[in-house]
Amino acid sequence: MIVSDSMNRLVDDQEGWTRKMFEAAIQMRRDYGPENIYDFSLGNPDIEPPPALKQKLIDAISDPALGMHRYMQNNGYEEVREQVAAYLTERTGGLPFTSRHVFMSVGCAGALNILFKTMLNPGDEVILPNPFFWEFKNYVENFSGVPMFVETRDDFQLDIDAIERAITTKTKVVLLNSPNNPTGAVYTKESLEQVAALLHNERKKGREIYLVADEAYRKIIYTEEPLPDLFKIYDLVISATSHSKDLALPGERIGYLAISPHIPEADLLVSGLMIAIRALGFVNAPALFQRAVAEFQRNSVSIASYQEKRDLLYGTLIEAGFECVKPMGAFYMFPKSPLQDEVDFVFRMQQEERILVVPGRGFGRKGYFRIAYCVPMETIRKALPGFLRAGKRYIGR
Repeated sequence: MIVSDSMNRLVDDQEGWTRKMFEAAIQMRRDYGPENIYDFSLGNPDIEPPPALKQKLIDAISDPALGMHRYMQNNGYEEVREQVAAYLTERTGGLPFTSRHVFMSVGCAGALNILFKTMLNPGDEVILPNPFFWEFKNYVENFSGVPMFVETRDDFQLDIDAIERAITTKTKVVLLNSPNNPTGAVYTKESLEQVAALLHNERKKGREIYLVADEAYRKIIYTEEPLPDLFKIYDLVISATSHSKDLALPGERIGYLAISPHIPEADLLVSGLMIAIRALGFVNAPALFQRAVAEFQRNSVSIASYQEKRDLLYGTLIEAGFECVKPMGAFYMFPKSPLQDEVDFVFRMQQEERILVVPGRGFGRKGYFRIAYCVPMETIRKALPGFLRAGKRYIGR
């Protein structure tokens, strides 16, 4: 067999129903035309990057700095890291970030992979609240780590008792994603402080457990309160940031790791990251887009348009009778399936209403389905009658 046994198991585990959905969608587009298919399956932003960022790219290409396309330090351009560090210091109310605490990366995916390659010994455990972005499991297992899944509460908030029960002598990392994919949940400051208290207690036992934060959706929130900042709550924090969502640049693969100034071995970690990024073949983050995003750390695409889409779609789902926790961030919602087998329901929605969503088991939680509403408003409006009909058909509304 051309692929390894481990990869073949992953293909069987993760790609079976995904392939069926993909093939069904292709045939549906042929049968009905792409304008009549309502695809909510991918978290692919439908809006464009800020105009000022586009102009920055035009200027950079029209009048490039000497050597702009050459290699740089593996952790990125010094001047770019300085700008990011200044933003982080401002955001955290004065924590002394410097360029040595910033490592430019190939998005969050690249950031987490080089981080786990650097941090994890075989058998080290990483706690993952469930539901979760499925690739997190792969990132941990890529480097012989062990993902430890802990269920969240019914409202998708953290279950502190479950996290405490999951901590063992092998626990190295608690990986948090807030705002969350797939639920849109924003973890409360109180719950994050409780997690920090747990980890402080473990420190007293001689165990150092790191909080790693995937902050790809940090700027896409709908709450009046600002997002709680883990750097201000706990000291052993490393965050991964991507500009795929806040600047609508998913195809450009640009982001960074931020290492808390409180971590005493930051320099050693960076040295390991430099080896890891070369070993994994990334080498460095894209040169042009490092320079492009440096001055846009305080910017974001319009949140109002996402909130309008959320409100319209959520209101319709509730009217249709679906059970759904209202998302407070990101651009996903995670309703409960009216059928016990959510895969069955997802395929029925495809066939009956031409609506494409993703089964919850693709995020570790059976019985739910994910809707990515980062699509044109017209797509949402045209799909609403289908959601209402599905509610009437399967829920009785």
